Amino acid sequence: MDWESFEDVFKRRAEGEDLKVARDLQRNYQNPSTDVQKKTAGYIAQYLKTKKSEWENEVFVQRRRLATAQESLIKRETKKAKEDVRIATNKSQMFLDRLADLRRTEPNNEDARIFPMMYAPVLISENGKTIIRPMRYTCRLAGKPAEYDRRYPGTYNARRDSLDDYWSKVYGRNHAVMVSSGFYENVPLHLYEHRELSADEKERNLVLEFDPYPSQDMLVACVWDRWSRPGSPDLYSFAAITDEPTPEVAATGHQRTVITLQERFLSEWLSPTHLSRERLDQILSDKETPFYVHQVAA
Repeated sequence: MDWESFEDVFKRRAEGEDLKVARDLQRNYQNPSTDVQKKTAGYIAQYLKTKKSEWENEVFVQRRRLATAQESLIKRETKKAKEDVRIATNKSQMFLDRLADLRRTEPNNEDARIFPMMYAPVLISENGKTIIRPMRYTCRLAGKPAEYDRRYPGTYNARRDSLDDYWSKVYGRNHAVMVSSGFYENVPLHLYEHRELSADEKERNLVLEFDPYPSQDMLVACVWDRWSRPGSPDLYSFAAITDEPTPEVAATGHQRTVITLQERFLSEWLSPTHLSRERLDQILSDKETPFYVHQVAA
């Protein structure tokens, strides 16, 4: 475990940097035993205290806005006052829900879910050792401007057919593995229902959860890089490699599937610099192909 890197992420978040972390990752520090774990637990507590105060203040602000709008409506109905009532009601409930979730102690499935731009633990090889390091799930390659995160938001995935193109500087050099029990994908509703869009119908989106059957942890093949700029902290970030979909995933209307490595290839994948392109291609081709069951995510 690269405990110092985890500490750095939580410290920067506590100090106000917009770093997103899954709730389950925080749970590793509920019973800290070493000095670095205790310091990290302190940063987590500091962050949660700050967010609690911010959200409580937002509830107060929105309730005051609601009361003002309701008083205005009594005197005269205006579009602005009606809109303020709607917005204040929705925002107040949103922050109340966040506060309720903050108090929740029982874990649920959402606690382990990661989204693009969130930090997640990945396996990498460094100085001959396999370590676990937190990296951001959206890869910014070294030398690219920071605005690439906004211009190319899809770089949390690395298409296999672009590994020798856009990802050529890290493919065969910087490999990682993310351990996952499933994945989520956005699918257009009409493709999921195997039909064309009807006249004047706007495209709607479904979020599907795909899980291997029988249930198992998957070793998702990834690439990563270290981005540096004077005056800024180093950014470690990664992307999951995707390939053509398995038949059952394609049947839902989705066109990509993550590549899951066979465990016997793990060491080779994490230390790829001595491997030929042919061998790397063989490892990706000789992948695990679990059967994915799916459900519509809440």
